[in-house]
Amino acid sequence: MSQPFTLIVAGDPDQRTGGYIYDAHIVAALRERGLSINVVGLAGRFPDADDEAAQALANTLSALQDHAQVIIDGLAMGALPDVVANHAERLDITALLHHPLGDEQGLNEIDQQRFHRSELCGLAHVNRVIVTSRFTERRVKALAEQYELPFSAPITVVEPGVERAPISPAAQPSEPIRLLCVATLTPRSEPIRLLCVATLTPRKGQDILVQALANVERGHWRCDCFGGARDVAFTNRVQTLIDSHQLGDRVTLHGECDAATLEAAYQNAHALVLPSWYEGYGMVVTEALAHGLPVITTTGGALRDTLPKGAGISVAPGDVKALTSALVAFCHDETLRTELRAGRRATMRHYALNYVQVPPLRATVWATGRLQERRLPRRCSNLRHCRREANLQRIGCRCVKASMPVRVAKRWWMR
Repeated sequence: MSQPFTLIVAGDPDQRTGGYIYDAHIVAALRERGLSINVVGLAGRFPDADDEAAQALANTLSALQDHAQVIIDGLAMGALPDVVANHAERLDITALLHHPLGDEQGLNEIDQQRFHRSELCGLAHVNRVIVTSRFTERRVKALAEQYELPFSAPITVVEPGVERAPISPAAQPSEPIRLLCVATLTPRSEPIRLLCVATLTPRKGQDILVQALANVERGHWRCDCFGGARDVAFTNRVQTLIDSHQLGDRVTLHGECDAATLEAAYQNAHALVLPSWYEGYGMVVTEALAHGLPVITTTGGALRDTLPKGAGISVAPGDVKALTSALVAFCHDETLRTELRAGRRATMRHYALNYVQVPPLRATVWATGRLQERRLPRRCSNLRHCRREANLQRIGCRCVKASMPVRVAKRWWMR
């Protein structure tokens, strides 16, 4: 058994958001490999940390033995740099950043700068940094330069993986389903079912989505929104918009749900809509693609990189008019839907080779201490052969990106 290590997160580790689900996949995969990991959820308020939060982190770090390996999620690390600094000399600390704290939507300029500076000060006291996207890597480096708060810890990108998922029947190419309208005894097309999976916070932009949907011809679509009400005032604003536009029979805020309910929603959807102002990666986009869904989203943050070309429609964040146009086109243009399905299928070939069963691989990258690079065959029709050559279990061959090096593991803990 290797040396155990600790993952510290803000609040309940079982929260069903992209960041917490990312952490949970990593923890499960590490444990499957016989590695010992303790997960600690901190009490208190985050990211604007209160005294309870500071005491919770201080107590947790104080209880660890000298030289213990600990990963602190950015929501906690960036909020309490002084506590991190107090233990930096005796602990081996890694910071895990999903996106910079100061990039959260709705912050005024003073709070934005305060969160940016606090997080950068925390990074100055860790041994290494994990980020979940290339975009976040670039963003963190740019902030360090902007605020003149450099840090020496190396940054490594560990993108989220996605498990193989059943394809949504609604998203598969077929003849339009016809239903019988009882009132007129004439056939009509099944409505387009749009799915939005995001916590109800200003950064996720559900208010923009409702305003855009208000301009889409009614009767041809419905939208189901799943995600916890993390910001009560914002949730009330979104519901008020739904009511004021008389969309109660078309748009439903279902709240947070379990995995089975979400899977059923994916199976019934024609497309995912993610109107976020900003994402550090956007795990739900890859989950939707794995279910065979085209994606309508924005170019905010890492989303420009996360959504592959041809697999959906991207608009500028906060642009109600552009999002309306995208929704109208998707709901009323069967040719466009066919093209996006084709683009998504091409994308899925990439995901099938490169991302299926990646969470276990990413966990191995987290916990092991060597960097290996192997070049795979330029062309290969034998996926099993590629797996054997790469020694990556089920990650696949990357024939779609011929002869590219595959990074199996990187030195994390023994520098």
